[in-house]
Amino acid sequence: MKTLKEQTDAKIAAGRKAKPDFMEGVDAIINKAKAFQQGADALKLGEKAVNFELPNPQGKLISLSSLLEKGPVIVTFYRGSWCPYCNLQLRALQAKLADIHKLGATLVAISPEVPDESMTENEINNMEFMVLSDQDAKVASQFGVAWEVPEFLLDHMRVDRQLDLKKINNGNASVLPIPATFVLGTDGIVKWNYVNIDYRTRSEPDDIIEALKKII
Repeated sequence: MKTLKEQTDAKIAAGRKAKPDFMEGVDAIINKAKAFQQGADALKLGEKAVNFELPNPQGKLISLSSLLEKGPVIVTFYRGSWCPYCNLQLRALQAKLADIHKLGATLVAISPEVPDESMTENEINNMEFMVLSDQDAKVASQFGVAWEVPEFLLDHMRVDRQLDLKKINNGNASVLPIPATFVLGTDGIVKWNYVNIDYRTRSEPDDIIEALKKII
């Protein structure tokens, strides 16, 4: 099976071939963001995550503290079910979910999407891990990974993708999470993390599993 990096690299290559001008624009935005060190405020190793309470697709509130009582928690932020790179990442995590559960950990995926009936029908919400809605990106902000999306990308989403983020995210039309993953010990302390402003690049599930093995 191809690694997640191989899959996302292939997706990027296909995008460069189909829409070279757009991908060059994305490169410019990512490079600018890196220059300004966006994402530098993300929770770091040894820091404690603030407890949160977010709804699942059925509207039930799930708290981080209740999950930590059961074991380590993997918190991964993704942009939404409309994002092809997010779908690649979450499929890869789903494929490793049995290994994650064997290590006593819970996987939680968080996006700004509104929890309604349509959300339960998409591919991500049919996966076997917990999906929570952070509509106003408040939890993403607490983890230091909320990003005010540049107009260039917002215009692409509106025009080329015909995405209505305001509707999808119940009012939040411009703030998305930086794709990031945090491995939390039962004390809520960050034991491992991966944060990259380039939304086309994601953490490898095998790296997450290795991080879990070191803390159990």
